[in-house]
Amino acid sequence: MGKISRTLFGIPSERAVFSRPGFAPEAWTRFQPVAHSLVEGYHATLEDSRFEKLVPRLTAFAPELHGFAYEGAGMGIAALDIIAPWKDRLTAFIDGPAGPHIYPTYVGVGLALARLHKDPEKYLTRLDPLLGWVVADGYGFHEGFFRRRKYVDQRAVPTHLSPYARRLFDQGLGRCIWFSSGGLVDLVTSIVTAYPRERHADIWSGVGTACAYAGGATREEVENLLEIAHPYRSLLASGAAVASQGRLRAGNMAEHTEMACQIFGRLTARQAADVANSAQENLPFNMHKPAYEIWHERMQEHFSALSLR
Repeated sequence: MGKISRTLFGIPSERAVFSRPGFAPEAWTRFQPVAHSLVEGYHATLEDSRFEKLVPRLTAFAPELHGFAYEGAGMGIAALDIIAPWKDRLTAFIDGPAGPHIYPTYVGVGLALARLHKDPEKYLTRLDPLLGWVVADGYGFHEGFFRRRKYVDQRAVPTHLSPYARRLFDQGLGRCIWFSSGGLVDLVTSIVTAYPRERHADIWSGVGTACAYAGGATREEVENLLEIAHPYRSLLASGAAVASQGRLRAGNMAEHTEMACQIFGRLTARQAADVANSAQENLPFNMHKPAYEIWHERMQEHFSALSLR
């Protein structure tokens, strides 16, 4: 069954994906390890989703790539749950080995929902009440990668999503733009600024998260990114704080995450993660405003005040 699943739902070649129109050559040279760990995590899950078999394959990668392997695994497990809805592998995965990697795992769920043409908002009630919204980010990332003409070149609005889900979709687009542009700041900027101004904040937020979590740029390039997107500094810093929080939780801090936190937020990675943790305290959960939005607003307020000192 694992071989059948991989045949039906597998990704033929990550190299081919990065060779699609619109992708910079640097995207592959800078992010090949990221792409490989994600795709292999996905395929490993399709082949055998039993945790005792799966987890050793995910942790065989270099520690700073573990999050991407778990992202691929989240994609695979969500796909298997959609195929066999009487099972709930995802909850067991999050409650078990994927707990320290919940954020990238949920991104992977969003990838699967997009790949199988499922509405991400219909799955929110089954997910963590705070981080469940991350699936909309993963959904947007997938659509930017695989439906680039529509959502990047033509800058289409995903009108089938709610207004807030569209904002998370745009954050996913921002991450997609960072990867597909190979972290080349001038190229990233030209793509982002072609969108209507009201979408810039969320797209830059995604760019900041991808830059901090995945790296791919030199210190000079990251400093140049901050100079260009300075009006959105609090969003870049918040994205870096989330990246740092996730890496510290998983125990796989990376030098590029530390660097991004220092440049965007003028804090160490651990201090930035503390901002993210503090902003999560006593979050209200109600139907009027997603807790995820309140969490990010608190972080942005903190970094906005910090930049005025």
